[in-house]
Amino acid sequence: MTTVDFAAWSCPVPLRDTPAVVMGHGGGGAMSAELVEQLFLPAFGASPDDLGDSAVVTAGGARLAFSTDSYVVKPMFFPGGSIGDLAVNGTVNDLAMSGATPLFLSTAFILQEGTDLAVVGRIAQAMGLAAAAAGVRLVTGDTKVVDSASGDGVFVTTAGIGLVGPGVEIGPRRARPGDVVLVSGDIGVHGVAVLSCREGLSFGTSVLSDTAPLAGLVAAMLGSGGDVRVLRDPTRGGVAASLNEIARASGVGVSLSERDLPVPAAVRDACSLLGLDPLQVANEGKLVAIVAPGAAEQVLAAMRAHPLGAGARAIGTCVAEHPGMVVARTALGGTRVISLPIGEQLPRIC
Repeated sequence: MTTVDFAAWSCPVPLRDTPAVVMGHGGGGAMSAELVEQLFLPAFGASPDDLGDSAVVTAGGARLAFSTDSYVVKPMFFPGGSIGDLAVNGTVNDLAMSGATPLFLSTAFILQEGTDLAVVGRIAQAMGLAAAAAGVRLVTGDTKVVDSASGDGVFVTTAGIGLVGPGVEIGPRRARPGDVVLVSGDIGVHGVAVLSCREGLSFGTSVLSDTAPLAGLVAAMLGSGGDVRVLRDPTRGGVAASLNEIARASGVGVSLSERDLPVPAAVRDACSLLGLDPLQVANEGKLVAIVAPGAAEQVLAAMRAHPLGAGARAIGTCVAEHPGMVVARTALGGTRVISLPIGEQLPRIC
């Protein structure tokens, strides 16, 4: 039996003396990254270079994207969506971030004893409608039931397979100094939408989750002919986590312009109230793209011509300075470091 050496971990907070899982390990930030890199990757014989929204593998001469994800969102139904369509769209988007055309999904349900079957039915219906809208098929699955003391309603896991076309090369290590950072629309919407309907956290807003399948938008971007180097969907940890991961993988710095960040007023107000950074709040229907400098305008035009990219804009550039670090130029002319979130800002949002 292999013993994990916690003393060798580079933990951002003093958790080595209490080596147990905490909520922050699932937040998509520094603690999540450390858990994966220090525990799972060595156990699986894998490298950090293998990490991405999906893995691209070759089988029978075809290049396939393969991804899996689990969903524990609370509440299960929120403004603009539910755990059902979130589970489908999340995996579809992970495949799309490799430039793949999503084809097939599997799903697994863990149901708590006592859960109303009408609730399970609503989730299943939402998944079926989302799959149809995304152009994918749910082809296999599994169901398990746990006793009432061992679960919390419904947990959903999905896995997906997509086909990567010839010549498509997208990955987190491809960013270069001079590249342009694009975002497809307003950020932070999903996280605030989920918070808005939680007990004691009502903001009196009409913010709806942005959950949506992005494969069509990605296809339009690739069809523009512009050199799209990196794609990420900024879910847990938000845009901040995605850009920090790209900066570290590619060895570049990222410089953002705060005045160019598309943060809607309702999200900005909610984040100000709660002391959150909109860049660290989850999204479920947005993407971040790193494109070659000469391709930015044509890719932006293709994005804006698609319904899910109508609000696309450039928000920064990749630079040779401060490699592995993301900074933002403020409205006052200063700069601030956009760090990888340490733990869980908003638990149970995806």
